[in-house]
Amino acid sequence: MELSGSQMVIEALRRENVSVVFGYPGGAIMNVYDEVYKQDYFQHILVKHEQAAIHAADGYARSSGDVGVAFVTSGPGFTNAVTGLATAYMDSIPMVVISGQVPITMIGTDAFQEIDAVGISRPCVKHNYLVKDVKDLPRILKEAFYIAKSGRPGPVHVDIPKDVTAHIGKFEYPETIKMQTYKPTYKGNVRQIKKAVEAIANAKRPVLYIGGGAINSNASEVVREFAKITGIPAVETLMARGVMGDENPLLLGMLGMHGCYSANMAMSEADIMIAFGPRFDDRVTGKLSEFAKHAKIIHIDIDPSSIGKIVPIDYPIVGDLKNVVQGMIPLAKEKVDSSKYKSWRDLLNRYNEIHPLKYDDSDDVIKPQWVIERVGELLDGDAFITTDVGQHQMWTAQFYPFSFPRQFVTSGGLGTMGFGLPAAIGVKRAFPHKTSINFTGDGSILMNIQELMTAVEAKTPVINIILNNKFLGMVRQWQTFFYDKRYSSTDIQVQPDFVKLVESFGGVGYRVTTKEEFDTALQDAIKSNKVAMIDVQVDRLENVLPMVPAGGTLYNMMLEYKE
Repeated sequence: MELSGSQMVIEALRRENVSVVFGYPGGAIMNVYDEVYKQDYFQHILVKHEQAAIHAADGYARSSGDVGVAFVTSGPGFTNAVTGLATAYMDSIPMVVISGQVPITMIGTDAFQEIDAVGISRPCVKHNYLVKDVKDLPRILKEAFYIAKSGRPGPVHVDIPKDVTAHIGKFEYPETIKMQTYKPTYKGNVRQIKKAVEAIANAKRPVLYIGGGAINSNASEVVREFAKITGIPAVETLMARGVMGDENPLLLGMLGMHGCYSANMAMSEADIMIAFGPRFDDRVTGKLSEFAKHAKIIHIDIDPSSIGKIVPIDYPIVGDLKNVVQGMIPLAKEKVDSSKYKSWRDLLNRYNEIHPLKYDDSDDVIKPQWVIERVGELLDGDAFITTDVGQHQMWTAQFYPFSFPRQFVTSGGLGTMGFGLPAAIGVKRAFPHKTSINFTGDGSILMNIQELMTAVEAKTPVINIILNNKFLGMVRQWQTFFYDKRYSSTDIQVQPDFVKLVESFGGVGYRVTTKEEFDTALQDAIKSNKVAMIDVQVDRLENVLPMVPAGGTLYNMMLEYKE
């Protein structure tokens, strides 16, 4: 059939079963928005800033596993979106972002709202396209969705000049995609799998190192099964929280800079490490020369470029994690004796008893960790949780009782303040009957505060819980530990009235100074079914502990702070 370029975009989204698009219109993408007006295939949610459109699509993708979709216009519309693209790229999140561009004849002339969008996006997307002919558009859109969700997922950017969106062409949407230069490996090498399982069977102190790849490959069930069969204790990265479930007796906790003692010691004392889809981030490894220096390393990842990129690997296995672990399970049943690791498990459990995650609770001032634990108790650990970035993010990773994969939606690699609120909107759109909670700080929440209006307008009742310490908390903590308490530009002297602010957008607000007030506020916020903001006044000087100083070793953690 003959369609205009803008009609092709809408039809492609229909064929990809897209149910929601987040975006912001402008001149270069106006033809596409004219077709958005005419269609009823998907809902379009108008954000108030392009960065938020990408974060909302990101939250939708992380929580659902589907491809998130966003529209932005050219020039500043696109440059505003770059932070969102980089956020998704660092954490391997499947998205398709479609931007408008000035007409082809005007590219390179410094036209109004012209920017080299594909040049800018190249370092922070999995792939990108500048569409020069309408006849190529159906194939490009099909490839964009295929690339975004296949292999190691990631954002794909499609830049469409305005005249291409107006041109008429034949719409032939491919049923399948075959690309000569892009062929992800899904099935692991059988010989390598056998060697890896034999190495595990011969080990005395094995540990499962679970990364975000376990989430992306939907491998949580098989990872839990493998751990149960083998009796191997497990640690999770920030991006893998929820894979094992916090009630699992084999889960030691999160590892890394703010990981728990037992998890970090397990990595330091293991003789073999089974890496299920992590990327060996510097916040996990610490000082590389000391990282897991006693361990042979098995690394399973669908992205061959990730294997051996940071640390030398003894048993590399390229393939889809779920597929590979399924292949390991029958061999593990045959070769691995889970009872031989009992003394190892006992040692790690003892570490946890000696130095558990803890904080000094108080009846005089609300501790931020208490708020996070209390939300888990009151909601039975069932809510979806987003965060911004800072102390509240780490406390959430440490103290919220995550029970299922994709429950925790946070910016890991890029560490993007302003992520939490729009991401919570995306989560709520993916799961309208679930509670969507955004833990945030008094600094982070202001970075995309305008999206309260988006949530109200789209009837998307998310609950924002501000752990308000009137500091840029994580920077203040580093200044306390490493800069002799020189609080340069971190002590927040002026704040808005957050209650009045959310009410001005049409939501409900609560100011909380006691535990009883918090319980009442949270329960009321849930019952109200409105966009809510709970401003919790917490201990100003509480620190996130344990802590491994930057470039330090996992086995040398700061367990407490002393003046």
